[in-house]
Amino acid sequence: MYDHIGLKVKSLDASVRFYTAALAPLGYVLNSRDDSGAGFGPKDASALWLYLDKGPAGAGAGAHIAFRASDHASIRKFHSEGLKAGGRDNGGAGPRADYSPSYFAAFLIDPDGNNVEAVCT
Repeated sequence: MYDHIGLKVKSLDASVRFYTAALAPLGYVLNSRDDSGAGFGPKDASALWLYLDKGPAGAGAGAHIAFRASDHASIRKFHSEGLKAGGRDNGGAGPRADYSPSYFAAFLIDPDGNNVEAVCT
């Protein structure tokens, strides 16, 4: 669980497209957007903030975010929709017994190189 996370992104449009598609199956929506950033989360409660980074390449990359999911089907959809929206596979939906006996997750790399996970336990 987390309160909020802020990520620097190189292309706000590409990142908004990716997160809109990948997070919809988990019940999260785009709550706000302007020229410098965007906020996602449950309706009216942004917890993921994307900030346009105009600095050197790679300055915003490398974070890991894990989003809670309600069931295995939503994790599978997170992975497939994220791939369609420009994400790269970093581990398909399935059990992760090495994490815990009930851990089920999928992993994507977002357009800025961040490792994004959907998980239910």
